[in-house]
Amino acid sequence: MPGPAQNPLKPNSRRYRTASVRGAVIELPAEGCDLPVPKVPSGRAWSKDERALWKTLWQSPQASQWDESFIPAVASYVIHTHAIYGGTASAWTAQEHRHIGAQLGLTPQGMQALGWVIADD
Repeated sequence: MPGPAQNPLKPNSRRYRTASVRGAVIELPAEGCDLPVPKVPSGRAWSKDERALWKTLWQSPQASQWDESFIPAVASYVIHTHAIYGGTASAWTAQEHRHIGAQLGLTPQGMQALGWVIADD
């Protein structure tokens, strides 16, 4: 198995969130996440559109399963998204965007791999 082993002793470990371990599908709130939106990371200037996407992602149903450790991945996703839409992305950037989106549960395949479904209202 590639990568580090899942640690069941850490409360933020994906081991606690994956359906294969829990034996059930995790229903995400259809209305989205109502937790506070983290601040965008420092170190670069964030455009108005990037900040809007940041807020939208952190209010999505998937964000209910994210913790502070997801901030760098979400930031990368936002940066890659705007490079793609702005026409400055390379094939590598588009591929990385696809992988990050799946790992964040933002694609149908990613949600399936994580055992997530959006709850019916």
